[in-house]
Amino acid sequence: MCPRRRSCRCSARPCADAARAGVAPPAPSPPMAATSPETRASAPAVASQARTSHPDRGPAAALGFLGDLLEDVVVQHRSEVRADTDTPCVIRRRRGGSAANAAVAAAGVLGPGRVRFFGQVGQDGPGDRLLGELAAAGVQPCVYRGGRSGTVVVLLGAGGERTMLTDRGACADFASFTPAWLEDLAMLHVAGYSLLSEPSRSVACEMIGAVRGAGGAVSVDACSVGAIRDTGIDAFRSTLTDIGAEVLLCDAGEAALLAATGGHRRLADLVIVKDGARPTRLYGGGFDGEPVTPPSLGDVPDTTGAGDAFAGGLLAARLTGSAWPEATAAGQATAAAHLRSLMVPDENAQLSQRF
Repeated sequence: MCPRRRSCRCSARPCADAARAGVAPPAPSPPMAATSPETRASAPAVASQARTSHPDRGPAAALGFLGDLLEDVVVQHRSEVRADTDTPCVIRRRRGGSAANAAVAAAGVLGPGRVRFFGQVGQDGPGDRLLGELAAAGVQPCVYRGGRSGTVVVLLGAGGERTMLTDRGACADFASFTPAWLEDLAMLHVAGYSLLSEPSRSVACEMIGAVRGAGGAVSVDACSVGAIRDTGIDAFRSTLTDIGAEVLLCDAGEAALLAATGGHRRLADLVIVKDGARPTRLYGGGFDGEPVTPPSLGDVPDTTGAGDAFAGGLLAARLTGSAWPEATAAGQATAAAHLRSLMVPDENAQLSQRF
């Protein structure tokens, strides 16, 4: 059977998808040729070159985010979901994907031209729209197109509890990259979903090795408790140990799960543990649980995307020279701004609560 045809694009070149979406493409740069998935080793080892203690390599240094770009369908219901009949709710569609959202947050701090997104996006209308939104936000999408766009349905209860129904679609098929995408990259941030299975795990390891070989740093987000359990705690820990990231971001639940088989502190040089409205804590790199208290926001009905905004703000601040505690506070401020944007009243929301 012939391999599935895929197209490669990076918005460092003129972007037809962005033009169709009604946004101006970024300024063109030299073409970036695709690499063939068939030439990639099946299970490459992560390079172990000496790592930099600080990602800043000058004013042109860039941040890269590897992971998913998909659509979030947020379903907010204020009563129990009833089987076999209707339940009134408010439904909103947003750009989703941890890495993509973090990239947008970072671009909001650094400005256009310094943030790139890497992954695979569906060759369809939703993919066109999502890429257009990413480019309009100042992020350079360096992606393959193929398959159908992914979707996450977020069920948001009256008490703020969230249930995610995930279909990664084309995101899970990311299998190759172009080396030129990584030029001048000071840090590569890898969403943990890209490390869960093949082929994305192998290409993530290749990209990590390439970034390390050029003197860049690596950060990893632990993704989710459910995904880690499905993959296997030991298997995910082994992957993190092989990578040996400079920074591991996780929430309190993920940290507890990873600690269950030996302690999350050994999985990266610095581990940053988020805990909602409670203080974020830093472990390693000279820190021993140092707390950084986030801004007080009161009751927040929808926290979707807050962790992604935190990651983007944190890494952008680090790139510009902030120490880790100050960068953590900057990430918290970025997350707070994101949450405030979700708290703006929707004029149509009340109407949607009745038939």
